[in-house]
Amino acid sequence: MKVYFLRRLLLVPLTVLGVTFLVFAITRVMPGSPLERELQAAAAGNSESDGGGGGSGGENSALSEEQVEAFEREYLYDKPVVLAYLTWLGLYPRERLYSEAEFRPSGQGDQVSEERVGTSLVKDPEKQVLVSLAGTGRPVVVQRDGSTIQWARYADPDKEISEWEDIRKDGWQFRYESPEARFARHLEREKGKTKRTADNYLPRAVLFKSRTSGLLQGDMGQSSVYGEPVWDLIKSRMPVALYFGVLTALLTYGICLPLGILKAIKHRTMLDNLSSVFIFIGYAVPGFALGALLLVYLGATVPLFPMVGLTSQDFETLSLVGKIKDLAWHSVLPLLSYVVSSFAFMTMMMKNNLMDNLAADYVRTAVSKGVSFNRAVFRHAFRNSFIPIATSLGSLITIIVSGSLLIETVFDIQGFGLLQFRAITGPDQMLIMGTLTIASFLMIMGNILSDLIVALIDPRVKFQ
Repeated sequence: MKVYFLRRLLLVPLTVLGVTFLVFAITRVMPGSPLERELQAAAAGNSESDGGGGGSGGENSALSEEQVEAFEREYLYDKPVVLAYLTWLGLYPRERLYSEAEFRPSGQGDQVSEERVGTSLVKDPEKQVLVSLAGTGRPVVVQRDGSTIQWARYADPDKEISEWEDIRKDGWQFRYESPEARFARHLEREKGKTKRTADNYLPRAVLFKSRTSGLLQGDMGQSSVYGEPVWDLIKSRMPVALYFGVLTALLTYGICLPLGILKAIKHRTMLDNLSSVFIFIGYAVPGFALGALLLVYLGATVPLFPMVGLTSQDFETLSLVGKIKDLAWHSVLPLLSYVVSSFAFMTMMMKNNLMDNLAADYVRTAVSKGVSFNRAVFRHAFRNSFIPIATSLGSLITIIVSGSLLIETVFDIQGFGLLQFRAITGPDQMLIMGTLTIASFLMIMGNILSDLIVALIDPRVKFQ
């Protein structure tokens, strides 16, 4: 059995990789990408100001070609899907501190750069260009020979060119981009519908630093909707998700299991019949619908509980006891909505399983041999009755973290479920990938944990 679970654990990374790659590929082709939103927003702003609109990167657009390319680099749209996925994963380096400048035809020297440095550092603008390094602003002169970059050195007007320092000693890299390559990227972006030609582009020198930064390094990228790191957003929602998830699990199992046992023992009594009525009423009412009713009647009509949020506005100024009371006061209605659906299911499952085992031969044999009824129930029948319920214990990991989208929306609770929903409706590719990675990993681990719990409870189960 150890070998079986070891194999399952070894398959976890491969399964997560398969799921994340599939979703990553889908998000690349689905409408509403971060780049499309920026282009639409820019086009809308441009049309309001001067009646223009449409196009990308300089064609009747408020975004320049360089700005569009910067968005493509940030969200990995400048790479093929496999290479982009490896970059997001952290197995392929990505370019950071990106700097660029165009080689100009003879007669169109870089006057701005010359004024800035105070002397003419660029002797031949067709073969040399002055680049300002991102992050530091330090001037660098780049020289090419045809389509090859010969050197890139820190500009120092007080020294000879041969004495200038090579930028590669500080980890900088450089490459040459031809007009044809730049036009090909523009043509692909515009899906072949463009008035431009390769003559509209100039050759360009690009300076950058490579850095491997992705999921394996703890970097899930930047959210295009929130403008914050994805991991920071997930971390900020985890405490809320864990709080409601753990309380829901404790209340559900802490009440449903004893109630199910009591109903099985008191079958067809007044207690069993009355509790069944309330249980099935609760089962028939969805959690979000119950939440809406509770808000109307106990939040607005009779203001016994707060309507939205998890804490009061003055929460930080309260004492420790006051914070606990305030948190509990805000948690009553959401918790009722969380547990109502699973409450009925878990109670009836416990009752029905226990009744089946109480009618089994081994329980009757134990009682006939002098075992007390209570011992027969809790020592023999309960353990076998709990096995079907144990199969769902592993899924508690996913439930604890994922929460409930609808309930969080009704009560305006900033939990993990609402974050996933907003990532999809954004759509926010990096946030979708971040939340999906967490959710898929927890789901797989939950399934493994369920098998392990069943094997521990039932010695008859042998996984091979």
